[in-house]
Amino acid sequence: MSKIQQWEAECIWQAKATLAEGPCWLLDRQALLWVDIESCEVHCLDPARGQDQLWKLPCHVGVAVPTRRGDFLTATRDGFMRLDPETGQTTAIADPESDRPGNRFNDGKCDPQGRFWAGTLSYQRIPNSAALYRLDPDLSVHRMLTGVTTSNGMAWSMDGRTMYYIDTPTRRVDAFDFDPEAGTISNRRTVLEIPESLGKPDGMTIDEEGMLWVALWGGWGVGRWNPRTGQLLGKVAVPAERTSSCCFGGSDLSTLFITTARTGLSPDALEQQPLAGSIFAVDTGHRGLAPVAFAG
Repeated sequence: MSKIQQWEAECIWQAKATLAEGPCWLLDRQALLWVDIESCEVHCLDPARGQDQLWKLPCHVGVAVPTRRGDFLTATRDGFMRLDPETGQTTAIADPESDRPGNRFNDGKCDPQGRFWAGTLSYQRIPNSAALYRLDPDLSVHRMLTGVTTSNGMAWSMDGRTMYYIDTPTRRVDAFDFDPEAGTISNRRTVLEIPESLGKPDGMTIDEEGMLWVALWGGWGVGRWNPRTGQLLGKVAVPAERTSSCCFGGSDLSTLFITTARTGLSPDALEQQPLAGSIFAVDTGHRGLAPVAFAG
């Protein structure tokens, strides 16, 4: 059995975020877009300058992504919204779960064609009460998957024909056949099962070798897996128990940025984890894929 690669992440921004999530690298700004869900904040961190800009939203925000027109698209407790980074103003697009006030949007990502995928969860984590949606560039909303509990990480393969997806309580990474033209998914199967000893699978990204990097909630780090064999290839150690998500960025897309959380930790745990809620980074020696902006 080959040796598992080991890395250690370093804190690059002591955010003290309640629930930092949804990191997305902005190529044009060379900056990291991220959210603090429970603080209703969207942030943009410039690692080189050590500067972080934030925008306050009117509700919990699960994720934010860039758009081709230059603003940000967010998925929130109140549905999909645009955020104007110049004014901080939000514009509602659609709320597909307006009939479910106990739900909110969680993680999301754009597919290679620029459609935005985002899923929901219930605040009480009621099993099978959430769903996965696709927002098209024409702003039409499509429910793509039901029976979800805690919709989380997504990634697309290099050839764009496989979509990977995490519903956290299943402790699995599932794969779907992905139709790039139609934006449809089919043939769901499990490619990874995350052992309980490693924590729960949360956010996820993919590298140019097709390997999956999965943030491990309660697992103090990020694992790198081969989805074709199920083999754990490496682990990034993070000095924060609640590792929430990750993405590749930096000038050559070889820096892995990692978000973490303080939410739910006891005072003793917070004392032992002073960097919980911070943003971390590590040069992995592996390159990620350029992020895709929303095409609408």
